[in-house]
Amino acid sequence: MIIRAGAFGLVLISLMGCSGPVATRASTGVEATRLATSAPRPAAFDRWIEGFRGRALGQGISASTFDRAFARIGYAEDSLRRDAHQPEFTRPIWAYLDSAVSDTRIENGRRMLRDHERVLAAIEARYNVEREVVVAIWGLESSYGQLRGNVPTIETLATLSFEGRRTAFFEQQLLAALRILEAGDVAPERMVGSWAGAMGHTQFIPTSYLEYAVDFNGDGRRDIWSDDPTDALASAAAYLARFGWTRGQPALVEVRLPSGFNNRLAGTTRSLQEWSALGVQAQRGTSLPGGGEATLMFPAGAQGPAFLTFRNFRVIKRYNNADAYAIAIAHLADRLRGGGAFVGQWPRDDRPLTADEREELQRVLQRSGHYGGEIDGRVGSGTLAAVREWQAANGMAPDGYVSLAVLERMRRR
Repeated sequence: MIIRAGAFGLVLISLMGCSGPVATRASTGVEATRLATSAPRPAAFDRWIEGFRGRALGQGISASTFDRAFARIGYAEDSLRRDAHQPEFTRPIWAYLDSAVSDTRIENGRRMLRDHERVLAAIEARYNVEREVVVAIWGLESSYGQLRGNVPTIETLATLSFEGRRTAFFEQQLLAALRILEAGDVAPERMVGSWAGAMGHTQFIPTSYLEYAVDFNGDGRRDIWSDDPTDALASAAAYLARFGWTRGQPALVEVRLPSGFNNRLAGTTRSLQEWSALGVQAQRGTSLPGGGEATLMFPAGAQGPAFLTFRNFRVIKRYNNADAYAIAIAHLADRLRGGGAFVGQWPRDDRPLTADEREELQRVLQRSGHYGGEIDGRVGSGTLAAVREWQAANGMAPDGYVSLAVLERMRRR
């Protein structure tokens, strides 16, 4: 799921082999397991588990809960690989959207709306979040429950806590997962999910589960793992509602711009009256709200489609902080309610930057004083903001579009 800002994108399920475990006993009393189909567990990982056990018990986790949770875990090397190659960071947006809002996903989503009409209507009435939005999240996160993941959550979170890009973040999630087990919400063997520790139909990470998951069907458990998606769908709606979802308002609207439009207005927020006065109009088949503020976005540069984004767009980004993800959720929800495809054409001839080129771009931005983050080749929100600043400072439309043309212009400076 969820959901923490910038945590996960489309769920990519990694299937860790779980046959033929060979158990050993660590000095902490934790039963360590090496999976026959996995690489041998590093000795340093066993030492890390010993140290983490003390920290977990110091946070109120009982020894019995900890030892049961860690009794049969392996070392999730596949999770480390997947963490380094999330699709929002490595694919152009049009390729991402081709998959996220495919004809098959739209068709299946419309079937889910029919099959779960009663429970979705009740969720919408309770949380004031449109059912199409909830189903869109369900579709992207787990392909409507078909790809919930079978990676042991404790195993993958322990691996990523020990040796990952964000060890502090994943250790926080690991402690939260242990608290879920401590409360008896699920048994360790049923606590499975994605390579990144996201769980259930709508892929909640453990901290979000603890704070936002709901028992909508009233059976006394917040069960997001079972075949019944009710609690998971309601939990997703509850999450969006908590962060200010406004029913009846769009997340984004594709717009057309008048000839001679000042593309340097990309990224700015204005009232809809101001945008209308500047000649910004909704594309055919769509309409703008009656009032409020919106931000102009060129997700693929000024030569691609243009959008106005609204408050609900920012709410979706609380679930996942990637613009591509939020566009996909908004667009899929619109397609599920009968809306059409985007009108503007994506610059499909552009090629994504290589990893080396993305690092080069970050170094240029760093030298020019626009970027203070890590040189890691991952084009996230910090890099995109720096690109917009560099473009504005160098007479370009600050659309934040990372392209070879932008990098080449940087090289000439």
